[in-house]
Amino acid sequence: MDTILHVCSQRLKMSSPNAYPATPGRPRDRAPGWQSHAPLRHRRRRRRSRPATIHPGDLEPMSTAIARNLMAEMKLLGMLAAFDTALSEAIRDQTSHSELLDTLLQAEADYRQERKTGYRIKAARFTLRPAFEDVDFTASRSITRTQIKELYSLQWLSDARPVLLIGPTGVGKTFLAQAAGLHACACGKSVLYLTLTTWLENLALARSSGTYLRYRDKLAKPDLVILDDMGMRKLSATEAQDLCELLEERSIGKSTLFTTQLPLDHWSEVIGDPVIADAIRDRLQHSALAIHITGESYRGVKARKLANRKKDS
Repeated sequence: MDTILHVCSQRLKMSSPNAYPATPGRPRDRAPGWQSHAPLRHRRRRRRSRPATIHPGDLEPMSTAIARNLMAEMKLLGMLAAFDTALSEAIRDQTSHSELLDTLLQAEADYRQERKTGYRIKAARFTLRPAFEDVDFTASRSITRTQIKELYSLQWLSDARPVLLIGPTGVGKTFLAQAAGLHACACGKSVLYLTLTTWLENLALARSSGTYLRYRDKLAKPDLVILDDMGMRKLSATEAQDLCELLEERSIGKSTLFTTQLPLDHWSEVIGDPVIADAIRDRLQHSALAIHITGESYRGVKARKLANRKKDS
């Protein structure tokens, strides 16, 4: 029994962390016979090699050719168009690869945004490409810079309000309507421009071809529909009903812009059904942004300026 107790006590001593005294080249908690080629304090630590800094100018011609081919294959056309210029500037300024990548990605994003805007403008079917910056304030017309800014802000489009541009012929109603539409396209909104006569003709054609409901759905989708020259001719009861239904379908989340020579109170003169005329007027009177434009015809002002230039020459 004494022998067994003695062996157990020796094993307990051997298992304690301080069982072995620290000696040179051996940690305190290691048993004799531990393998090491050198004491820990004499071991050399391996230093991690840092990757060498590589600038865009260090790229070989073959690698840039591969990059161009990959950009073309992946349809990164904006990045491809900007690659040579961006690489030259990166070499000149000794910028990092991450900065070069940022430049190329931004070029691709800008290119795609421009293409989307181009598609929206093409789908809108504008007849002009005007801009608010081209508005001539020297002509004697009643529209103010404040009203132009209100149109330009597109807040009415965000609020899904209808717009009425009211005034005699030649004061720039169509110009302003299409300028607003172009600006909306640039801001990511879908737009469709139509004269009222074209819209009514398309409706009649859709009825005869059995695609009336599909055409109605098409007009309900754009964020902004521009109906030019409202009041140029009288509407039948069916056409008036179509106009009322269009406003109803677009009353939630969509805007409709009208250009017209007639104030809203006189629309009943061109809408055959008085009940429908009252319904249309009620929908527009309380929510529409109405801008009344008066003054001399812009065409007359332009003709006079042209005549003066000929005299001076």
